[in-house]
Amino acid sequence: MASKRILKELKDLQKDPPTSCSAGPVAEDMFHWQATIMGPPDSPYAGGVFLVTIHFPPDYPFKPPKHLLASKQGFGLKDFSLVCPNQAAAFSLEMSSRDHGSLRTSAWRERVAFRTKVFHPNINSNGSICLDILKEQWSPALTISKVLLSICSLLTDPNPDDPLVPEIAHMYKTDRSKYETTARSWTQKYAMG
Repeated sequence: MASKRILKELKDLQKDPPTSCSAGPVAEDMFHWQATIMGPPDSPYAGGVFLVTIHFPPDYPFKPPKHLLASKQGFGLKDFSLVCPNQAAAFSLEMSSRDHGSLRTSAWRERVAFRTKVFHPNINSNGSICLDILKEQWSPALTISKVLLSICSLLTDPNPDDPLVPEIAHMYKTDRSKYETTARSWTQKYAMG
């Protein structure tokens, strides 16, 4: 079941890839993919390039895939845990760096975790992020394409009314220019090579 579904998603992605995203198997392992997410052009994350490693469980799509996220730029790693409040964690999404052409990884966890600093009201200083699609709203009807688009959407449309970082949400609401300048600076420092 999983192999058929994964192959169908791959064909769909090749036929109609989501804007600013791509994904496909690493070598010939259909259960291990790599995706690229470009920072949305209409956001302060524009120009950032993010690599995503996707591991499908044998019971996909009934269980969600696990992700390991990496920034394209090589820089010193900082540890950030990304555990959503009340999380029934569906994904493992960790941001790390490229190191001499190889991806540094850490242990897979049933959670979402960024290792690259992201200045965003819905991503806290530990890298925590909470998206319904990444936890209790997982459904077998969802696809990798929809997951990638949801991540891009969060970068484009922060939700300052339900923040993980109230100070950044306040800045977003009261001094949008300062917020965008800071977010752009962090993107240049951590997500551009």
